[in-house]
Amino acid sequence: MLLATMPMLLCAQTALKRVYNESIDPIEQIDSAVAKAKAEGKFVMCQVGGNWCPWCLRFADFVTNNSTISKVTNDNFVYIHVNYKPSRSEGEEQVRRAAAVAERLNHPERFGFPVFVVLDQNANVIHIQDSSFLEQGQGYDPERVLRFMSNWTPSAVNR
Repeated sequence: MLLATMPMLLCAQTALKRVYNESIDPIEQIDSAVAKAKAEGKFVMCQVGGNWCPWCLRFADFVTNNSTISKVTNDNFVYIHVNYKPSRSEGEEQVRRAAAVAERLNHPERFGFPVFVVLDQNANVIHIQDSSFLEQGQGYDPERVLRFMSNWTPSAVNR
């Protein structure tokens, strides 16, 4: 029975949009997002993971397709997908980039992927969110995600 459902699962997974740009420097991406957030009075939400991670792609799809979550995200955050891939098979430059991202974001990889890192307008890490607390079944719980995001908006933090 499990084998019979495999093709459907693979099709569902491959249908999700790849959202991580693997060709850009993630540190430069973070720096640009911080500058934009500062100019717009927002925080930065880094979704750390990669196109290799089905849960990462599911969350990106969830944010896009849930209008309430999408509005909270757009109103309060510069939302970026930070590629994290420490694979030695792709060369030392890739390993160096992954190490720099981990250091810059206070080692969020310890929580698994995706992991969410909220940065204030001065590029300080103010929260790291383990995504497993936001999951429900094979997707994400809208109430949990909304609670997480609402608690880390600039207005909530700067009370």
